[in-house]
Amino acid sequence: MSELSARWWRRDAAVALLGLLLVLAWDASGLDLPLARLAGDAHGFALRNDWLMQHVLHDGAALVAQGVFVLLGLNELWPLPLVGNMPRAARLRWWLIALACALVISLLKHRSQISCPWSLAEFGGSAHKMSHLSFDAWFGAGDGGPGRCFPAGHVSNAFALVVGTFALRPVLMRASRRWLAAVCVLGLVLATAQLLRGAHLASHSLWTAWICWSLGALLWHATSQLRWRQGRLDKA
Repeated sequence: MSELSARWWRRDAAVALLGLLLVLAWDASGLDLPLARLAGDAHGFALRNDWLMQHVLHDGAALVAQGVFVLLGLNELWPLPLVGNMPRAARLRWWLIALACALVISLLKHRSQISCPWSLAEFGGSAHKMSHLSFDAWFGAGDGGPGRCFPAGHVSNAFALVVGTFALRPVLMRASRRWLAAVCVLGLVLATAQLLRGAHLASHSLWTAWICWSLGALLWHATSQLRWRQGRLDKA
């Protein structure tokens, strides 16, 4: 691993560690429900079926994000102008790792027995709030609701794309930073919409962001290391 790559790996790992501490601190703060109460009450969430929230910021945004994934796939075959100097192998890794991040979130959500806020008894449902890291949340009795709501799947359409910031660094650092900023803004918008609809607690989206960053960074640096070692062997 080159010194530059090693430096970026240490920085990305530090961000992942700091992010984990912040997410755990948020979970421990108990602020999830007070924040959800700003949008919902015993009668449910008034914006749950709001046209803008549901059809634009949920359905429409998901279609846009899926379109970006398609573009990344096409980018592997026909490079976009911005990444013309990026090797084809790097473009392929960018696409595949982003897909892997989205898939992991989907698998975790399918396994989880944690329900959405609109299913909590406080908001007119039958479930009770439980720790995301508890045994019952994954293997036990669950929270009394339908489950399959943690981590947040919708915002993974945005946060899984964070891999682009790793891929763009060797090409243009400014593009890498702008890509990261765009992903964060899009993720925040989608997370806010889901919170207002009662579809997710803030922690659901925070965990999705952390998982996508950590997994994306791990896979990107691991595959980069493998390619670097293969290159050294080929030259030997």
